[in-house]
Amino acid sequence: MNTGLLRRHAAGKALVMGAILALALPGTAYANTVSVTVKTPGATAGPGTTFSEISTHADCSSGLISGGGINQAIGTGTTSNGNKINGTSPSPDGSTEYLGTTGVVGTDVTHWLGIGGSGGAVNASFSSTPYAMCFTSNLINHTQVVMNKIAGPTTSGTVGLVVATCPANTRLIGGGARITPAGVGSLKPIAGYPTFNDSGHAFGQKAAADGQTNPDSWAAVGWNGGGGDSSNTTYAYAICSGNNIDISGTTVKVRFSEASGPTSATTGQTLTVGCGQNDGKLVSGGAAISGGSVTTTNFTGPGSVGDHLNGSYPSDSGGTPVGDGTTTASYWTAFTHTGGGSSPSTYSDAWALCANDGV
Repeated sequence: MNTGLLRRHAAGKALVMGAILALALPGTAYANTVSVTVKTPGATAGPGTTFSEISTHADCSSGLISGGGINQAIGTGTTSNGNKINGTSPSPDGSTEYLGTTGVVGTDVTHWLGIGGSGGAVNASFSSTPYAMCFTSNLINHTQVVMNKIAGPTTSGTVGLVVATCPANTRLIGGGARITPAGVGSLKPIAGYPTFNDSGHAFGQKAAADGQTNPDSWAAVGWNGGGGDSSNTTYAYAICSGNNIDISGTTVKVRFSEASGPTSATTGQTLTVGCGQNDGKLVSGGAAISGGSVTTTNFTGPGSVGDHLNGSYPSDSGGTPVGDGTTTASYWTAFTHTGGGSSPSTYSDAWALCANDGV
């Protein structure tokens, strides 16, 4: 008998059985079933009057939101300083907002709001375009929204920072920010970003850095340009995986970029960051205009009280917003803007969240 042939046959059987066992092992990652389709209805005009806001929404006909964004048209000249983001946040129906009791406020949400506000100037070019990130995964088939809020900011040049944290044993996949009321024209959210509810990140005051994995919280920062206090409130929203889902094999990787500027009066800047080939699929992103070094020091406001955000949205590598129905978006862009005064020591920040469900 050819014993060498028998040994080779037995070794081949062992390899096959080993492959079958490996495929059967729970929690072993072989693929990524995360998929995202971007939905956007296009632009909604306005606001047409000072110290007001307009609300528009993007909706997922299939899939659940993992996050969303907004981009604004602002025109040119000094009146361009008057358009600002008031909110980029989840909604149960495309109009209702989560503004009441804090905690888990919604499940399996499919609508995203883009809320544009005005300060002391308006022009006919003002508009806001919302974006919903419609998420599917063979593993993460349910989501939940956690909301937290804080009173303020109430005085000029101060920040109001609030953090929403996902429940234990769930995974953060996105987030949003909102301020109220619209009648305080100098009040606006100047940051929404992923972070960690731990001492290393000052419990959300320091943002998640490039390359970090599995943040558990979303921070929102309100900024008051001097319009006083009319029960000013800043809201943070965390979009988290549903309860009772085994997230042990999942990874959400953070990609982050920071750049100096804009620093001159009545100027804007875009900054784009993206998911690498091995990072996972883009599921959401965040943006800020800040005092810089947001991942290593506690968040500080930018150099001028008039500074604001005009965009936080999915894009191509050049910062152009993607169109309705896009399934290949892998970049996120922050669109920042100064007000009517110069803004020294001001920075723009952008985050992309890239997910692999390990299925």
